[in-house]
Amino acid sequence: MPTVPQIRPPPRTAFSAPPASCTGAPKREVTCAKCNLRETCLSGGVPVEDLARVENIVYARRRIRRGEHLFTAGDEFRCLYAIRTGFFKTSLVDREGREQVTGFFMSGELLGMDGLGSGRCAGSAIALEDSDVCAMPYSLIDEIGREVPSLQRRLHSVLAREIVRDHGVMLLLGSMRAEERLATFLLNLSKRFQRRGYSESEFHLRMTREEIGSYLGLKLETVSRVLSAFHADGLLDINHRRVRIVSIAGLERVLAARD
Repeated sequence: MPTVPQIRPPPRTAFSAPPASCTGAPKREVTCAKCNLRETCLSGGVPVEDLARVENIVYARRRIRRGEHLFTAGDEFRCLYAIRTGFFKTSLVDREGREQVTGFFMSGELLGMDGLGSGRCAGSAIALEDSDVCAMPYSLIDEIGREVPSLQRRLHSVLAREIVRDHGVMLLLGSMRAEERLATFLLNLSKRFQRRGYSESEFHLRMTREEIGSYLGLKLETVSRVLSAFHADGLLDINHRRVRIVSIAGLERVLAARD
């Protein structure tokens, strides 16, 4: 298993003065034990008897409006953020000002993991719709994790999941045709929505086709062409950003054709 990066948590005398980036609505608005996203979040897998202690890692709740940054590249790493509602993209910007989308994140998933190693946020996180996040200071996660081993194991599991996701993106960009990339992307979204109790076949794309292309390494024209081809083949119905997967098996066959 890859070595989990360690950072020294910032000194903390009294928790009445949290990191500025972690402030927001009072944490009494957030209860991990009653949250329907608990199983996909950082508290997932933590025994019920430890939940009261683990809930203390959620210091505040923040409301992020569509188009606003939760954090930007270069910011000091202080918190992890659990998405309660909404949708985010993460991205990097090169020296010429071109944006490269590095991921899309939805409710129940964590943001900010890329700051663990260096102590600085490697990329930016931007809300694609009005969103709510739970801010969790890493100093608290580190402290409580020593007392609640299941929380530490869960953090390691989430880190491993991020590594696997990154490897999957590398495979996608390195060896797949455009049709395979789009099919993989749509099937991934379908499974993630299904795990949250939503329809696996009908959902709204929060991201633009240009952002999809940036993430998949495709031009906007290619994304539009492939989506139109999927529609013509009876695999998808598309109405603006509303997508209905007519045949999940058909999308899976697009991937099977490469074997």
